[in-house]
Amino acid sequence: MLTKIVATLGPASNNYETMKAMVEYGVRIFRLNFSHSDAATFAPTVKLIRKVEQDLGQPVTIMGDLCGPKVRIGEITGSPVQVRKGDMLALGLPEHRGSVRDMVFVNLDMPELLKGLDKGMPVSLSDGMLQFTVTEVRKTDSLFVMEAKNSGVLTSKKGIAFPGKFHPMPALTAKDRKDLHEGLDIGLDAVALSFVQTLDDIRDIRSEIQKHGVWIPVVAKIERQNAVDNIESILSLTDAVMVARGDLGLECPLSAVPVIQKRIIRACRHAQKAVIVATQMLLSMVNNPLPTRAEAADVANAMLDGADCVMLSEETAMGNYPLEAVKFISEIAANAEPYYIERSKGPLAPKPEKNPAKYLSYAACLLAQNCASEGIVSHSSSGSTARYLSSRRPEHTVYALTPDPRVVKHLNFFWGVEPRQVDTTLTSHVARAEKFVSESDAFTPGQSVVITAGQPTPGQATTHTNELKIYYK
Repeated sequence: MLTKIVATLGPASNNYETMKAMVEYGVRIFRLNFSHSDAATFAPTVKLIRKVEQDLGQPVTIMGDLCGPKVRIGEITGSPVQVRKGDMLALGLPEHRGSVRDMVFVNLDMPELLKGLDKGMPVSLSDGMLQFTVTEVRKTDSLFVMEAKNSGVLTSKKGIAFPGKFHPMPALTAKDRKDLHEGLDIGLDAVALSFVQTLDDIRDIRSEIQKHGVWIPVVAKIERQNAVDNIESILSLTDAVMVARGDLGLECPLSAVPVIQKRIIRACRHAQKAVIVATQMLLSMVNNPLPTRAEAADVANAMLDGADCVMLSEETAMGNYPLEAVKFISEIAANAEPYYIERSKGPLAPKPEKNPAKYLSYAACLLAQNCASEGIVSHSSSGSTARYLSSRRPEHTVYALTPDPRVVKHLNFFWGVEPRQVDTTLTSHVARAEKFVSESDAFTPGQSVVITAGQPTPGQATTHTNELKIYYK
């Protein structure tokens, strides 16, 4: 399986046997959702994952998904309230509750979110089920009147969104900072940052990780229009991206989300950054042993778009069929991936640019195809060559060898890459790769393997991939 599966752990899957079976069916990343728990609660889960990893001899990445700023309204008088299309409701800071008597008052105790809200701007409540438009500004930045565009039920403590509006709130909250450091203490391999808007959000979390004295990859969750608009700058610093379609569908027109997904996947591949497609992939499998046809098509289309990973949330965390959901993803991949490779008609050519590393990787993929090789073995200390190879979407598995265990866990996010920590007793990178081939059951004696590696040469300031070899076992 070339596409990686991210599985969220929860009551339905937080046991050794289920985790082990999930890894055997293609899960390479387990997600721990810090919105619902903390590091102390997750510590036993981390130990179970490490046991699965050791028993199967398969590197597994543990990703902590930080909560981010929770934006919820306060108490609604008379909740639940029936809202009808055309009804007028007031929205404002709690201090204005007493001044509004002729309509339902929706209080939001977050002044920074109301700042800049103006007539004609959209507001959504109850996870997007209720849509409003601001019709009057009664007090600048603090009290507004909005008209309901559809009917529904409004209850207290529901989420609120302002589609397209910039929120002057950092993605990393005080709770997130605490969860991050405690998560690093229990052994997180990667971290996902919720509600990213700009490059500054990535800088902020990188600085916080650095304070802990470690390095782990950062996954930027794209959930707001501002993040979509700033995707190129975000990609310059993040290590991976998650297309979080739930909140993204509240911020952007729902009809636009499929195209946004495709654009982000393409941008990530060109930047050699991994991309995860998430939210409601097989949601009906929370209660049913089989998904709907639309869900199966949705997962397949994400794979056909070139996504590195697809993610299961409720399906594996709290559903009745967590293992069946993972197995069905692998079955979809068994059909979608060969068609994707067939349609591509060979490795994807890079755009014209001065980038020797990218072109060397492309050449390795072409060579493997031409020689009918059994795989590509890439020795890379930083993992960058493996990322370049993955971005060409070759039909061959890329076995990425690195001496750095952190890089192993990072490379688990990338399409078609099987990362392994390499034995460093041999100094030659090529010799390490050849030793791996000779000892691996994945390769048949007499068949070819394409090897990429980097060895210092006279006049070379830094070591980088500079060698391409056809090796016969």
